[in-house]
Amino acid sequence: MFEKVLKKIISLYVLIRHGKKDISLRYFYRDTYYCRLIQTKYFFRDYISKKRYKTISFDGEFAPELQFVLPFAYWHYKNGTLKKTESSRFTKELYFFSPDHSEKYEVRTNEGNYNFETPRVLYSHDYNMSKWLPVPLKSHYRNDVYVFEKPILVIANRYNMEWDGPPISFFDIPTLSYLINTLREKFTIVYNRPRPQHITTDNSDIYDLNEYEWLEKMHPEVVLLEDLYKENKANASNFNHLQLMVYANSEHFVSIHGGTATLASYFGGLNLILSRKGPEHHFGCYHKLYPQLSGARILHARNDDELKMYVQSHFVKGE
Repeated sequence: MFEKVLKKIISLYVLIRHGKKDISLRYFYRDTYYCRLIQTKYFFRDYISKKRYKTISFDGEFAPELQFVLPFAYWHYKNGTLKKTESSRFTKELYFFSPDHSEKYEVRTNEGNYNFETPRVLYSHDYNMSKWLPVPLKSHYRNDVYVFEKPILVIANRYNMEWDGPPISFFDIPTLSYLINTLREKFTIVYNRPRPQHITTDNSDIYDLNEYEWLEKMHPEVVLLEDLYKENKANASNFNHLQLMVYANSEHFVSIHGGTATLASYFGGLNLILSRKGPEHHFGCYHKLYPQLSGARILHARNDDELKMYVQSHFVKGE
């Protein structure tokens, strides 16, 4: 009852302060204020007693886990207050710092995104966050195994249902052809689009782009991450573990919005993100939030023309 009343009060405040914003976006403002209020009840245990008490449990989608939950857990670890973490399958390596991590959930859920026990959920107008620290995945997983003659460039693709409809942001075969032909002389290109069996699925269906057969026939010079997993020279525990090791050795990424782009933003360097639509555009996530994950330089392309422009200016002629 109290929670409902509090949310109504916050909603009224949001209406007064942000009433000109689109109604489809205003509840993200409300959720930001609500999360901030929830954290006040932990002030004594977080800042005064500082004993190990915090259990962080999350079964939502991959992107918000990387954006908010993992840095929240790392803050508690560095603060000396983290007791336990719980998440989906194949996440132990993400929470390498946790004193007790449990892979509790078999499926990621949309409902799990609304975990108001974290400082933020989904999108926000305020990314100046306390109780949030970037997790040093790059330094922890950098290795001597996945090193090539030329610098690695990771093309991190996806081809999923979006907003209960068909895929919107993805690299189709003509775009892949452009990227590979333009960048193969300068980089060792590693291609990654995880198959369903390699990840913990959520509410978004994964479709077949039929690009793997095309890549093997037309571009055998491209290194397929799933082939590296079959070889598994570094004895990765799972596909996510391998992603961390390969990404840690790269400074260049071309990725798709969502968890794909978020993970790529954890490893510094340059990350060019294709995102045609989404609340991220309104809230400026790619410029306000993603660079905080590792200090990476983030470029946001809204269409194929912008993607090609950034490829030429920053990958071919630039860095």
